[in-house]
Formats: sequence, structure tokens, C-alpha cells
Amino acid sequence: MRSQFFGNIDQGQQLPGHFALQNSKMLRVHLNGDVLARQGSMVAFQGQMEFDYEGAGGIGKFMKKALTGEGVPLMRVKGQGLLFVANDADDIHLFYLENEGITVNGKNILAYDSHLQSDIQRVQGAGIAAGGLFNTTLQGTGWVALTTHGTPVMLDCGRAPTFADGQSAVAWSTSLQVGVNRTFKASALIGRGSGEAMQLAYQGQGFVLIQASEGPTVAPHTH
Repeated sequence: MRSQFFGNIDQGQQLPGHFALQNSKMLRVHLNGDVLARQGSMVAFQGQMEFDYEGAGGIGKFMKKALTGEGVPLMRVKGQGLLFVANDADDIHLFYLENEGITVNGKNILAYDSHLQSDIQRVQGAGIAAGGLFNTTLQGTGWVALTTHGTPVMLDCGRAPTFADGQSAVAWSTSLQVGVNRTFKASALIGRGSGEAMQLAYQGQGFVLIQASEGPTVAPHTH
């Protein structure tokens, strides 16, 4: 596994490159150039920086984002100094890609190196059967910072066939084969939804990052 997982690093510990965990809830970027980050995620900075809206990157990506609802609103931060970003006090986990790719749920993206290539793609093997599941792919060499709702686990799919709830799977290696596993008998026991239970199935050499939640719940209306 060439992707490096930095989810359990001591507070303030410096990592190779310019991404570091200030603590488990806050990312520190040593900026000397530019970086892409979730809009509104800046909580503080030291130095000289400019913040600009980052578009979809061409009409093709714009249409994919509009049609699928996948992706994350981004800002491009330029300058020099220390940039601190966070999102709703979610846990933050770092990956360093080395000429490789990961598939990410767009809502879990916090920041990534601007030179990484991004695209929106249908999840392999989970198209119509999964209701049209789309994710964001990031490829190249550089840093990626993701957020999770609760402390996650990273599973090595090379050890055994791996299955995950589609709402709990945050990211996985693009080298994995992905399919859909449907369970009728366990529909009332697996996941938070109702009816037929469906899990994503992973095989091959690579990892899957699973968060300790299916996402925040929406409180019922009282009026």
C-alpha cells in the first residue's frame, strides 16, 4: 500500500511535505504557493494569503457536478504562511499519494494539493444497482486531507474480501474492484435504512477508509 495513512499522529507533529495535523480536528498547511480547500473551512492563518473561488474546472466537470450532485465547493488559497482549516470539528486524516489514486466521497474532502488531478466518476460496479453512485477521484502525487464523522478504521482489502455500508465508506484505492452485495434477510439489521440492505464489496490490493457513522442524522420537525 503506497498511500500513507496519518490518522493517529501526535498533536503538532510535523509530517513530510506541507500538510500536518495540528490536532485530530484541525489541519495545518505550510503554504508556499497554492492549495485547494473546502470553501469556508479556513479558521485562521498567519502570513499573506488570498482566497478565491475555485470553479468546476471546465464545462465537462461542471456538468458532472450539476447532474450527479457529487463534489465539494472549493476555494484556492494562494500565498505564504500557515493556513489552518477544519470542518465542523470532524476528525481529519491525511494521505500521501505517490503516483496513484483514491476514490473519495466529495463531502469528506477537506483539502488537497492543487496539482492533483480530480474528476467525478461513477463508482465501478455500483451504477444502476446502487442508484447511480458517484464519487470524486484524486490522482497523482501529493497530499489529501479527508474528514470523517467519528474515528474511522482503515481496512486492508488484500487480506480478505471486504464489505461496507455505502454511507460509511469514505475513500478507497482506485485499484480495487468494486461491486454491490445485496442482503435481503438482513435488511432490518444492517445499516440505518429500511428495506433491502446493500453494501459495497471490495476485492484486490488496496484500502478502504470506513467512518464510524453513516453520516449525521436530520432531526425531525416539531411543527
